[in-house]
Amino acid sequence: MSIAQVVLFAVLGTFIVFTVFVIIKNVIAPTKLGGIPRLIKDGKIAAATRTAKAVVAKNPRDYVAHYWLGEAYFADGKQELAFMEYKMVNENAVFDGQINELQFRKRMAELYSKNGESDNALKEYLLLTNMEPKNAENDFNVARIYESQGHGAQAIGFYQKALNTNPRHAKAHAALGYLLFRNKQYEKAKKEIDTAIKLSPGTYSSYYYLGKVLKESKDYSGAIKALEKAERDPEFRQRALIERGSCFMAVSQVDNAIGAFERAVKVARNEGSQETLFARYFLAACYENTRKLDLAIAQWEKIYQRNRGFRDVSAKLDEYRELQSNDSMKEYLTAAPEQFVEICKKTAAAGLSLAPKKIDSTSYGCKMLAIEQKNEKNWMSMRQQLFLVEFHRETNPVEDGVLRKLADEIKAQNCSKGVICASGGFSKSAVSYAEERPIVLIDKDKLEGILSKAGI
Repeated sequence: MSIAQVVLFAVLGTFIVFTVFVIIKNVIAPTKLGGIPRLIKDGKIAAATRTAKAVVAKNPRDYVAHYWLGEAYFADGKQELAFMEYKMVNENAVFDGQINELQFRKRMAELYSKNGESDNALKEYLLLTNMEPKNAENDFNVARIYESQGHGAQAIGFYQKALNTNPRHAKAHAALGYLLFRNKQYEKAKKEIDTAIKLSPGTYSSYYYLGKVLKESKDYSGAIKALEKAERDPEFRQRALIERGSCFMAVSQVDNAIGAFERAVKVARNEGSQETLFARYFLAACYENTRKLDLAIAQWEKIYQRNRGFRDVSAKLDEYRELQSNDSMKEYLTAAPEQFVEICKKTAAAGLSLAPKKIDSTSYGCKMLAIEQKNEKNWMSMRQQLFLVEFHRETNPVEDGVLRKLADEIKAQNCSKGVICASGGFSKSAVSYAEERPIVLIDKDKLEGILSKAGI
């Protein structure tokens, strides 16, 4: 074989290899991509994923292949991987008909929202409002994002735009009603929410907004009933339970409030969310009010683990750690009402030299009408002085309003003096008020000493 023939065969071989490569690239690969939708539809997700990956491996800039790889991941429940592929498509692809742009935009908006990228989600929904001007859902979603970002005026505008497109959009009526409620436009708010419920009684999220409006107007009974219905909506269940609990607290139904807050904690999807932290915080407040301090501390500790700066949780833990080391004060704070009355009797006798004539349990602790005990100084006294004594075991400082009420009772019952023992101390205004009146204030430090003297 001559050299010329060898060269000819080499050139011919190179041409054939190149031709085969072009055919594979331009015919076979697209054919593989074209088969992915069928594989996904038939549930052959693994095969669809392998096919898309193979095309991407050969051509990383093939954004149609990236799109179908994202679709395969999404069908397989791997939304994080799908989201990465979609993002690459969104940043680089030219929508020339190979990708269904409308479907893609909807998917991107949904995933941006789920991943907390509200600005990007907003951009997608705004594009969709132009692509589908007659679809009120897009305007509704734009309004929701604006509302979450604190742009109330824009949110109201898009809620109204959604309702202009679809006057029967129940969720838009309800959301607009709640936004108007927050803007103190109560009459308009109630009208929108009532319309929402009338249009769709089975849209239970509307009852959440109704419950908020009724709660604000102090119709707690109506609010509780509305919020109970709102619990049927999984998205609103936890918030509805928290609001129900706060309504029960407002009407002093503490046991019912505890039940609502405990359920709110139980149904939590995110232990670090503000809703869950508030549910635990209010639950701890109920436990504290019912003297279940160990349970209250457990809730505060769980909150502290997630957010050290949440409200006054750190101060609460510091306060009760100190009290936990003082057996006398712990007994004073945690005793059941009947036991607490006995503690107050002992404290009055041993610490204040007073003998109770009448004693009653109260919401704040205990109230006692007492007389001086006989001793060497007053054993010949014809008439023993009468005292009005209050024992408070609430954690908040006693305010001057409490002292004003006590001063009126001192006069009404012809007492010589009033005494208030308070584990939470006294406000400045209360201390100032007592200075010129026959009222003795016993703060936490003094109370600890008296309790110890009484053998508590």
